[in-house]
Amino acid sequence: MLSIRDLTYHVHDDGGDKDILKNVNLDVEDGRFIVITGPNGGGKTTLAKAIMGLVQNVTGSIVYQGQELIGMSVTERAKLGVSYAFQQPPRFKGLQVTELLSIAAGKKLSAADCCNYLTKVGLCTEDYLDREIDASLSGGEVKRIEIASLLARNASLMIFDEPEAGIDLWSFSRLTQTFEAIHKRSESTMIVISHQERIIRLADEVVLVAGGEITARGGFEEIIPMLELSGDCTVQKGE
Repeated sequence: MLSIRDLTYHVHDDGGDKDILKNVNLDVEDGRFIVITGPNGGGKTTLAKAIMGLVQNVTGSIVYQGQELIGMSVTERAKLGVSYAFQQPPRFKGLQVTELLSIAAGKKLSAADCCNYLTKVGLCTEDYLDREIDASLSGGEVKRIEIASLLARNASLMIFDEPEAGIDLWSFSRLTQTFEAIHKRSESTMIVISHQERIIRLADEVVLVAGGEITARGGFEEIIPMLELSGDCTVQKGE
């Protein structure tokens, strides 16, 4: 279980002090699929990065599986099973997909093992085992390979920052299928930052973050009217 209590993050710039996160409280049970949505600049990505340890100098408490994460490095959090997928996954010219998956797993994986992870994210294994993670891969392919690497690492908490960014409609459709499959198998807890209706509809619960605070949480049908009434409706209709 992930338990966040009174999480606060301040920054100081030329305009003075600014609260990016304000006493955020959130519990996420194991195996749940949570989507965080809300207006741009509301604190969604900062919250996700704080869980992973990519944002420092936060106050409050972040407890995962009974252990306090604040004070831990990114590496230490990763060893506990916490993972983070960026909007734009990195590309590694000269590094093959099988090598990336082996690095993620912390051991040499067989071709059969790699095929298993790639199949789970909807990629034809024969086409990808020896591919390099470079510009020859589409944005959607790189994102699904990144998810496969999280599975290979046996990540129990997967955090995705706007996974729909920069991919075509076909890749987006396959991405949503991958999320559905992972959730159905109950392999991991997923926290996804998204503005896409098709992803939001998949969630067990939707969390609305605005102005650095959690302003509402509930099912899709509860949250969307709140966005529309507030004028902060940023949900993008999918095809």
